[in-house]
Amino acid sequence: MALEKLEHYTIRCVNMEQSRDFYRDIVRLKQGPRPPLDFPGYWMYCGDVPVVHLVPLRDPGAMRGQVNCPNPANGEPQGTGAVDHIAFRAEDLAGMKRHLKNKGAKYEERIIGGGDLTQLFVDDPNGITLELNFWTSKVSRTGAKDQWKKGKSGSSAKAKKNGKAKTARRKAA
Repeated sequence: MALEKLEHYTIRCVNMEQSRDFYRDIVRLKQGPRPPLDFPGYWMYCGDVPVVHLVPLRDPGAMRGQVNCPNPANGEPQGTGAVDHIAFRAEDLAGMKRHLKNKGAKYEERIIGGGDLTQLFVDDPNGITLELNFWTSKVSRTGAKDQWKKGKSGSSAKAKKNGKAKTARRKAA
């Protein structure tokens, strides 16, 4: 018995509409159909898969358990929320950088493995970091894994914030 793929992740949102707008307008997921559940929410699609489910933070029927998300509006330090980060494979690095700049979205850029992988990190309205992975044509994802096992680790990553060099604050995923 083996896992096949990630189906979705659910975010308990402080503001569902702001979160929906972020995932639709900044990340470019599509809002799509959702079954008639007994609590409000949005399903955001990557292609034909509803990969992000948004539910209200304060609706106890939405999910079991308690999530302690920092709220910067109350003076709490901003972190990565209840989830450290979520990664998506992406295409068209230059187009995405232009899009993020046009939307005024702050991002951090990191180049991994001698240029085999470029990552953009952007935070959603709930403080959850999204990692957007752009693989170069010179190496496939499988090839990069094999190459990194031979000693090309992500520890020598070059990081930039909105195009300016800066010290990397995260390890490569």
